[in-house]
Amino acid sequence: MLLLAACGQSTPEKERVSAAGHDAFFLWAGVKPSPVLDTAKSVYVLAGEVRAGDNSRFVPLRPQPPRARHAEVWLVLRVERIDWTPQVTAQLLREIARWQAAGANLRGVQVDFDSATLHLDRYADFLQQLRGDLPRGMRLSITGLMDWSAHGDPAALARLGTIVDEIVVQTYQGRTTIPGYESYLASLSRLCLPYKVALVDGGEWRAPRGLASDPHFKGYVVFLLPDGGRPG
Repeated sequence: MLLLAACGQSTPEKERVSAAGHDAFFLWAGVKPSPVLDTAKSVYVLAGEVRAGDNSRFVPLRPQPPRARHAEVWLVLRVERIDWTPQVTAQLLREIARWQAAGANLRGVQVDFDSATLHLDRYADFLQQLRGDLPRGMRLSITGLMDWSAHGDPAALARLGTIVDEIVVQTYQGRTTIPGYESYLASLSRLCLPYKVALVDGGEWRAPRGLASDPHFKGYVVFLLPDGGRPG
């Protein structure tokens, strides 16, 4: 009877992410500010891109700096290549100064780059150079792939921990939670540095066992979607 009862038990259904239950958000280009931003503690705002076809240009995507003075703001740069010319760094520094002059409560810069797991050491070289170019006191965040913690070289991961202040690990692709995320996230403790977990608004999610008790886990960041863009 006990065996039959156990076999009849189903795995708990995953819940849907609701932005209203969180206080840190990604705000991308083309997404209107949501009311949840009124009480946000942290907002990661896409400011511009470095595109694959031009390593000498910072392409701005936000004409006006954010006005969320009640929240910590992170200036996000989406990057498709890391062999920047000095012109890109100069443009980035001017954008930082522009946001600060406009009164943004700028906490730091985040680099959104999908580095291949096998090339993390090369990515660390780039980040170390960028860190030295940022204004004093400016923090450095990066987005990360779940595969890094599962298959990344321990020495490369440890080196990243000496350079960046946090990693925000992405659990979604596009508007959908990546299937099998639980097995990847089980190895997050290998990062040995502060990390957050990025969720997509409306996506499926069930926190893996032990996540909340990991001392390096610093909370969630929800990726906001355009109106009507939540998964069904």
